[in-house]
Amino acid sequence: MPLGTHKAALFGVAGVSTGSAVLLSTAVASDDASIEFTLPTAYKQVVFGFYNIVPSTSPGDHLLFDCSVSGSYGTTKTTTFFRAYHTESDSLTALQYVTGLDQAQTTNNQQLMPDIGSGADESGAGTLTLFSPASTTYVKHFYGRFSYYYSADYAMDVYPAGYFNVTDPLDGIKFSADSGNISSGTIKMWGIK
Repeated sequence: MPLGTHKAALFGVAGVSTGSAVLLSTAVASDDASIEFTLPTAYKQVVFGFYNIVPSTSPGDHLLFDCSVSGSYGTTKTTTFFRAYHTESDSLTALQYVTGLDQAQTTNNQQLMPDIGSGADESGAGTLTLFSPASTTYVKHFYGRFSYYYSADYAMDVYPAGYFNVTDPLDGIKFSADSGNISSGTIKMWGIK
């Protein structure tokens, strides 16, 4: 399959435009408490790609995120969360709405990958899309999809979504683990025109 205009986006050449997508930044985790990006103002969508994310502690570590307004995190959000999973032993499967991971007008961090494993063969990957972060008129919607190795030997596929209930521009985004550090992995930020 010829890559054409998608080559730069797939292989991650910073600053190279593919017509509509531009890789803006890449962060490689190395036992970091958090990974932060300054959000761009010139793009209607900002997409984050997550590759082989591994927390430093397990079980029970969660990959979280939040956005800032005027440099201050703890932005009010309303969210929803559902998941599908299947155990390695084939003993449990489910597709379920997870009310405990919803937020209704809170300033808490949003979970992206709950209970991600940290073993030698365990990691997570996915995407998070944020819409119109620089808007001064509308709330800021987001959605994500993540596939990862759950700490109790599950294949987990999760879907967080919601909105930041502010009309001020979002200027930063922070990814962190709730009980330890982000041991390894790569996060890339693209701007979509």
